[in-house]
Amino acid sequence: MSNGRASRGSTPRPPGTFKVGSIAGSDVLVSSSWFLIAGLIAVITAPAVESAEPGLGPLKYVGGLALAVLLYLSVLAHEASHALVARRYGLPVSHITLQFFGGMTSIDGEPDSPRQEFWISVVGPLSSLAVALVSFLASLVAPGGLIGLALSGLAWTNLFVGIINLVPGLPLDGGRILKALVWGVSGDTHRGTIVAAWGGRVVAILAIGYPFMTSKVLGVKPTVIDFVFAGVISMFLWTGATQALESARVRSRLPHLVARDLARRTLTVPGELPLAEAVRRAQEAEAGSIVTVTSGGVPVGVVNEAALLSVPVERRAWVPTSSVARTLEEGLWLPSGIGGEELIRAISARPSGEYLLLDPDGTIFGVLSTADVDRAFRASA
Repeated sequence: MSNGRASRGSTPRPPGTFKVGSIAGSDVLVSSSWFLIAGLIAVITAPAVESAEPGLGPLKYVGGLALAVLLYLSVLAHEASHALVARRYGLPVSHITLQFFGGMTSIDGEPDSPRQEFWISVVGPLSSLAVALVSFLASLVAPGGLIGLALSGLAWTNLFVGIINLVPGLPLDGGRILKALVWGVSGDTHRGTIVAAWGGRVVAILAIGYPFMTSKVLGVKPTVIDFVFAGVISMFLWTGATQALESARVRSRLPHLVARDLARRTLTVPGELPLAEAVRRAQEAEAGSIVTVTSGGVPVGVVNEAALLSVPVERRAWVPTSSVARTLEEGLWLPSGIGGEELIRAISARPSGEYLLLDPDGTIFGVLSTADVDRAFRASA
């Protein structure tokens, strides 16, 4: 089963994975957990392989492993479709990971509209259903043996993956489709996420009843494996839905974060000015930050509060202010009007304790401290 896609900020490579290739500029990673599920598939399908090709002996496990590889190639097609459409809409895709539960596409950022959310999400299940249809049609004309078994297996598993991923609950693709529909109707992306996340929790509860349903509807007595399978799937869905709810709550607070509202009053001083004198002037002007400038008034550095406090008071008269200032490199100055998710992405892309805020005309508005951003975010909770 594919566990869809993840959207977030810049996404590091997950631990325990290694790269096996790339698709459309995105790394394709394989998790170590894949080998466990591949081995299980090989063991489970070995009897069917031996039935399709009698006399294989131990090679039936090799055949089962080949079926596992084919299955995950179809999962890769599912995830690659997410990646290609996301890139079509201008969203970077850091990597595609094949793992125990199937696959995941890590998209850096969020869609800008319900339409983008819908198409990025729905294309995955549609790809799986397309693979199922092509495999089924090919199985009708293919010879028997391993080829027929492989095509039949691909048809049924991709039909299952396609249908399951259309179930309207996060973290499944169907949950993101539901989110897009609610977002489109209400105009509120956070409301869409909350509705889809609760849908995922409902599906998680229903998944627990799967063994009992098979007993009632099909008259088949559930096994221990059925209960374990239902429990694992339910836990996966509940955890994903809960994470989505928490993410929605966090994102709903982001619009309250506006850089200019959090800016500290700023004092500009020459870089060679003694630190003690710079601190005295800042206290006199009731400034909360200090920026070093050239003789022409061009800002070149922002005094780091932690570095300043680390200098003993008795030594500050002999230390130039520039020695505790971070050079203003690209990414350390921001427009004063920046806010919300754009602000979080900007400070995440270039971590620093302080950022210089500039008005549209290039004049200094103030300094933004990440500590102030963190306090404001916590206060809005």
